[in-house]
Amino acid sequence: MKNILKSVVVVLLITLISGCGKDFFDVNVPNTAVDASKLSMNDLLGPVIFHTIYGQYSAERSFGNYAQNFVGQGGSAAGVTSVSGTWSDIYLYTLPDLKVIRDKAEEVGAKHFDAVAQILIAINLGIGTDSYENIPYSEATQASNNFTPAFDTQESIYTAIFSLLDNAIAELEGPDNSGYAPNSSSDLIYHGDLTKWLKAAYTLKARYKLHLINKEGAAKAANEALAAIAKGFTSNSDDFQMTFTEKTINPWYSLEVLAKHTGNYHDVICDHLVSYMDGTSFPFTGGVVTRDPRLPVYAQTDDGSDNYKGYVSGGQGVSGDGTSANTDFKEEGYYTNQASPIVVISYAEALFIKAEAEFLANGGTTTSVGTTQSGYDAYLAGIKANMAKLGVSSSDYLADPSVSMGAANLKLQNIMKEKYIANFLNPETYVDLRKYNYSTDVFPGLALPADNDQGEFPGKWFNRAQYPSTEAQRNPDNVTANQKSPVDPVWWQ
Repeated sequence: MKNILKSVVVVLLITLISGCGKDFFDVNVPNTAVDASKLSMNDLLGPVIFHTIYGQYSAERSFGNYAQNFVGQGGSAAGVTSVSGTWSDIYLYTLPDLKVIRDKAEEVGAKHFDAVAQILIAINLGIGTDSYENIPYSEATQASNNFTPAFDTQESIYTAIFSLLDNAIAELEGPDNSGYAPNSSSDLIYHGDLTKWLKAAYTLKARYKLHLINKEGAAKAANEALAAIAKGFTSNSDDFQMTFTEKTINPWYSLEVLAKHTGNYHDVICDHLVSYMDGTSFPFTGGVVTRDPRLPVYAQTDDGSDNYKGYVSGGQGVSGDGTSANTDFKEEGYYTNQASPIVVISYAEALFIKAEAEFLANGGTTTSVGTTQSGYDAYLAGIKANMAKLGVSSSDYLADPSVSMGAANLKLQNIMKEKYIANFLNPETYVDLRKYNYSTDVFPGLALPADNDQGEFPGKWFNRAQYPSTEAQRNPDNVTANQKSPVDPVWWQ
């Protein structure tokens, strides 16, 4: 493995779990001693984007275990979580500076910059409310004027998300003669390409609309998602992601590769993910492909063999067949090398959103069979897009009848299986599991951790994070009023 010894020094400077002590690439970084109001919008944008990405990473550190992409070293299942890194990224590093950006944009009429800020606020509110349910927003950026902000309901947060995205869309589709815009160095996502920010706003709107199938009705939410996705991403080049460098290394590489080689805690690949990719949960029937070509991109075996045995969640080191598990994260894998990206939302996900929405809009249920040709085409295109992104061939995989079964035979579980695989290491998967109430009709083979009966909540899935202890100390009354059991469903479930 390249640069391992050189990077050991780096790992000592990086907190493996929370991602503290981060550099912000080659952008101007606000110092905590500097008054943010004296910095330019571009000075603030790079760090805001960086912390937005780290908020996603911090959430996935727990939720990826809940969703059984991975488990802890030895097969351990995660317990109650506060995803405190996500909370800090939202409330200490993103929302306050985004408010400053928006104030500055209003002063000079920089509508396009304001639109980018609103999209970033929506993303941060999305990961925040999907993690905790009720969160501060309307009173969240008053600084010393209010150290104990009230918590807004998840329903009102979702209203705000759609308002922010709709406002951003209107501003990006309209003129801006201010002369101010995100520049190529501060915009760590699209490097100043506002047409991609516009497509991101539409794609995010579709994602959040589809979250509401249990509140608005599946058909209504799905049709609104379809209307938005029609103007969303059109290629892998549109993916909303931040790519790291060998100077500022990807935190998954730090946690899952460097930590392993320095004797520190790391995660291992879960049996549930492997079973979706090796023909166990979804048997291949064509006789050509016996394994999803993406598995070796995500994972590797301890002995270098092709016999992948993932760790059963809570199973003390056994695999699904009762033998010893052997599967770790791939060293130098697509998501686990120094310069890997962290993806917020991708073109492949956009296509699976379309496939899922077409299925539901046309009366599909968790057990029904058949969809529209448009939905089926989106399902196939999503597979192709994800495999192209990962650099593997999709031809043999798509030739298998278990994958290319035809529109009349497509099930929701086929769509959600592919979405699950494509969204590896993305906290959106945890939303999908809760949205369908952990249904084994939708997610075949899904089971509670093997040691769940020994825990505090036997027979129950975790549905939310708990508010961080720091917030409970600073804002006790509002935390107490909004805190619920970690197994209680969130509003949109």
